[in-house]
Amino acid sequence: MNDDHIHPVIDLLQENLKLWELPIVTHLSETDHDPFEILISTLLSLRTKDEVTAVATARLFRLAQSPTEMLKLPEAVIIKAIYPVGFYRNKTRTIHLICRELIDRYHEHVPDEIDELPTLKGVGRKTANLVVSLGYGKPAVCVDTHVHRISNRLGYVSTKTPEQTEQALRLKLPVPYWTNYNTLMVAFGRHVCRPVSPLCSRCPVFGYCDRKNVGKSR
Repeated sequence: MNDDHIHPVIDLLQENLKLWELPIVTHLSETDHDPFEILISTLLSLRTKDEVTAVATARLFRLAQSPTEMLKLPEAVIIKAIYPVGFYRNKTRTIHLICRELIDRYHEHVPDEIDELPTLKGVGRKTANLVVSLGYGKPAVCVDTHVHRISNRLGYVSTKTPEQTEQALRLKLPVPYWTNYNTLMVAFGRHVCRPVSPLCSRCPVFGYCDRKNVGKSR
C-alpha cells in the first residue's frame, strides 16, 4: 500500500463506520468523557464481548461513579455487577487496587499521560492510549489486535508485535487520524476485515489493500 493511500482509506472507513457498531469504549466517550469510566470500561472489555462490557459497565457505574465510591463497594458487590465479563474476579481486585492508587497517588484524578497510566495495576499501553485519547482528547495511537493485524494486512506497516505497530504508526500516521484510528480499525475488523477468512468481496478499501498474509477470503 502506498503511504499516501492512508487518506482515502481513512475517508472510506469513516464513511462506512455508520454501518458498523461502534466499540463500547468509543460509544462511552461520545456520551460521557469521564476518564475514570473509560479506564474501568476498558479494563472490563479485555477478553470480553462488547455487549457484555456495555451492560457490566452500566450496572457498575450505577453503584459508584468515583474511585472513593468504588472502593467502598465490597468485592462481592462488584463481582455481581460485572459478571459475566472475562476474569471478573481478577478484574474486581484490580479495580479496587486501581481505585486505591488513584486516591493515594493522584487525589482521585486519572492521569492523562501515556507513560504514567501503565504504572497503575492492570493498565497496559492499549488502555493508556484509549484513556488519553478518548478521555482527554489528546493525540494517542491505541493498538490492539485489530489495529496491528489490519495495518499490516493493508501493507501500511510491516511489524511483528502491537508494540512495534504503535511505534511505526506514531512515525507515519498523520496525527489528526490518531484518535479515531482504533475505532475505525476495530469496527472494520469485526465486521469486514476479520482475522480468518476476511470479507474481501465487501471491503470498501479492497483497491488499496496489499492483502498481506491473507489466505482464504470471502
